[in-house]
Amino acid sequence: MKQKKQWYMEYKIHRNRPGLLGDIASMFGMLNVNIITINGVEGQNRGMLLECDDDAKIEMLGKIMTKVENITVLALRTPRLVDILAVRHGRYIDRDSDDRKTFRFTRDELGLLVDFLGELFKREGHQVIGLRGMPRVGKTESIIAGSVCSMKRWTFVSSTLLRQTVRSQLSEEENNPNNIFIIDGIISTIRSNEKHYQLLEDIMSMPSTKVIEHPDIFIKESKYDYSDFDILIELRNNPEEEIVYDTFTTLYADDV
Repeated sequence: MKQKKQWYMEYKIHRNRPGLLGDIASMFGMLNVNIITINGVEGQNRGMLLECDDDAKIEMLGKIMTKVENITVLALRTPRLVDILAVRHGRYIDRDSDDRKTFRFTRDELGLLVDFLGELFKREGHQVIGLRGMPRVGKTESIIAGSVCSMKRWTFVSSTLLRQTVRSQLSEEENNPNNIFIIDGIISTIRSNEKHYQLLEDIMSMPSTKVIEHPDIFIKESKYDYSDFDILIELRNNPEEEIVYDTFTTLYADDV
């Protein structure tokens, strides 16, 4: 028995005539293509997660869909994380067109951000995620919520969430590659000591997920650079907000 694979299809509706979705669903049924999830995506677009055990049927489906009036197929591919979340939330994550590893969120999209982080945290092995944002925008809270969604334990290496935390060692339970390590890029570079920096280097080399708040300061003040980051996330109070560090790096005794 062939193993079923998932596919993502997105199409734009030019005129939503009565029975259009039923006709499309019937076509899928004749080809034994299952619709797992369907949702509106970005206005007049529809996104679907499909399941099928035959790539040839998906190829045939794509050709047939080009003949259907009133719609244009925009995507038919193996689903990416952004596709899955688009169907789940009804909109795409804002992704930088030039720097493809940078994703942008605003505070009213915290649910989408937490879901995004949760899916990233489920991945095994080494990954470094940078999280930019002004004080009290919800950075650390989102990381913790994402850890809960992924059913992973989180460990603060450095933080100012409750009080200034600069760790020099981890407990045996914390020293686990399956944990999510949360690092404040300012605390760990500007306000750290030699023991903390040695711990930081050990953690950065572990096959685990590291989330670094204020990655630009971290890069500027350490030996690590932009290429060490797999994903960069920007969180703003509103789309127009500028993320500037000189307003709070010198007063970092406050809760950030």
